[in-house]
Amino acid sequence: MNKSEIRKKILKIRKINYHKNKKINFEPLLKILRKSKVTGKVIGGYYPYNYEVDTIEIFKELEKFNYRLSLPKIRKNYQMDFFQWSTKDPLEINKFGIPEPVSDIIKLPNILLVPLVAFDKNRNRIGYGGGFYDRYIKKLKKKKKILTIGLAYSFQKIKKVPITKNDIQLDFILTNIFKGKN
Repeated sequence: MNKSEIRKKILKIRKINYHKNKKINFEPLLKILRKSKVTGKVIGGYYPYNYEVDTIEIFKELEKFNYRLSLPKIRKNYQMDFFQWSTKDPLEINKFGIPEPVSDIIKLPNILLVPLVAFDKNRNRIGYGGGFYDRYIKKLKKKKKILTIGLAYSFQKIKKVPITKNDIQLDFILTNIFKGKN
């Protein structure tokens, strides 16, 4: 199957199974953050949309640990930037129907929580097909060391993601299945 076929199939499965699998265990994420050699406490995330893993409770927990948050705003030419945001701040809906921060203060993340549609054991991902995150990660890695963590449900794992030269492999992928010590 090609990426488009995989995307269509997994999005359908995700919609059907979303309410059974809403939460990701927060402890493995904290463990990764504690062990990370990345300096800085700015976490770029995403506001959950289209049955993605719900990040709101994760954000609330991260704020308790003094992490600062940022969310993306879509720009022209398939670009995006991350802007300061808190769980108490308002959001506005962009032309794609996705909530974005109102703030105009750019906050470059040190840690990036990445949404995905499908993934494989090698931490390759399929997104929605616009390449926004791959371009952003590539651009950010030229400026600083970052940690990329995909959030997904276990049923989104596939045998092999067809990859191209523009696809960026993630550092970690966390799912709703917690496997104990990592």
